[in-house]
Amino acid sequence: MTTESYPAKTCDISRLVTQPKLVEATLAGKKTQQRRDGIYAYPGETFELEGILFVVTDLTRETLDDMNDERAQAEGYPDLASYKALILRMHQGMEWDLDHKVWVHWFERA
Repeated sequence: MTTESYPAKTCDISRLVTQPKLVEATLAGKKTQQRRDGIYAYPGETFELEGILFVVTDLTRETLDDMNDERAQAEGYPDLASYKALILRMHQGMEWDLDHKVWVHWFERA
């Protein structure tokens, strides 16, 4: 897909990975995905964490029902239960709607 094939960005790429534990997991190579409600980056764009450059390799659309332990680990969590618990704590009042669509930003060290 080309950049023109995606909707407009909803946030700046610098906000893609910000939580200290997730920055640490990304730097360690354990976190390779970030799910967001909006688009923070297009494939080919880069971002920097503590002087290390990362490149967004793909941007896909998934539902929360697509989540499993493997995808939760790619998000930097030990399993789906841990990921789900944190997301629900962070977003008070949110329900885990299996049909809810999110944008998956895939990335790796540049």
